[in-house]
Amino acid sequence: MKSKLICGSFFLLVLVSQTSGADSASPYAGQETRDIKALAPEDVDAYLSGKGMGLAKAAELNGYPGPAHVLAMATELELSASQKERSEALFRSMEAKATFFGHALIAQERRLDEEFASKTITQKSLAAILKRIGELQAEVRGAHLEAHLAQLAILTPSQIAKYQTARGYAGTDSHPSGHQHMH
Repeated sequence: MKSKLICGSFFLLVLVSQTSGADSASPYAGQETRDIKALAPEDVDAYLSGKGMGLAKAAELNGYPGPAHVLAMATELELSASQKERSEALFRSMEAKATFFGHALIAQERRLDEEFASKTITQKSLAAILKRIGELQAEVRGAHLEAHLAQLAILTPSQIAKYQTARGYAGTDSHPSGHQHMH
């Protein structure tokens, strides 16, 4: 009798766990109506407009300020007219490059989505599209990281330290080794 009870209890537990899993919706539910299924609309907008999206965290969190934040803090950092002008030019260049590659990236993501939707995707086309998406992601990220690298050379060590403090970064190296100022 005891073995029948244990066996029956086990069967009931298995049945309950299977049915409860079947009723739960996928975390992707609702995303099937997106224009590009793999990207949230705000991500598409960010790529198309050259926004940072946290792509330069490796630089930002290691003491390399970004031009957008530097410009927003121009008064606090006491930027000279030349530093402000150079930072503005750097930002425009970064934004243009990131936007250019962002548009190309979105086109490839759209192509990938369309080939899956139309059931025309093949191993060969998948590999080619993914390779291009990877290259474009690197270009977009590179545009942002390169801007942080270039921004460092525009600021003084004191301005970099102020930036770090104002942004709330404790314990970061405020003047990475090997950086040179060009004022």
